[in-house]
Amino acid sequence: MSAPFLKTFYKEQTLPALMKSRKYANIHQVPKVEKIVLNSGISATADKSVHADTIRDMSMIAGQQAVPTKAKKSIANFKLREGMPIGAKVTLRGDRMYDFLYRLISISIPTVRDFRGLSSKMDGNGNYSIGISDLTIFPEIAFESHKQRVSGMDITIVTTAKTDPEANELLSHLGMPFRRSESSAA
Repeated sequence: MSAPFLKTFYKEQTLPALMKSRKYANIHQVPKVEKIVLNSGISATADKSVHADTIRDMSMIAGQQAVPTKAKKSIANFKLREGMPIGAKVTLRGDRMYDFLYRLISISIPTVRDFRGLSSKMDGNGNYSIGISDLTIFPEIAFESHKQRVSGMDITIVTTAKTDPEANELLSHLGMPFRRSESSAA
């Protein structure tokens, strides 16, 4: 089986470009994508079919089984009891991570209506998060299969970058469609 396209692209083009632009002495200093975490929250009062649908959809999108997340403690105001399912999560690493990132960048994000680019704001530690409000942008999800409102999910891309500019440059080289800054648009 051949390596994913984005993994090959990283090794052959992104790695040398980052070494040259940032003047790294060693290839191990070059930042890379470490993992991608997909997370979806579900109302605690939703019926079991909604939970099952969310786990099924997350598994189809990620290409591996999603894990249900459960409440750690009871909160009476939210009608939440300890141990109730409140979401699903998937952590992607290795080839599946690169496959998912490629599908996200090249197939799913461009299908968003009136898309003008993603915010380039990072979390301060070199990681990037995206909120997807509609899972039907992924071709694996059929809109007709959902009985109720289609849920969204959070995607967190964890990198080994020490600073936000390094992570931003890494993701830009990999093809992340960041919005052009207002200063460069003028």
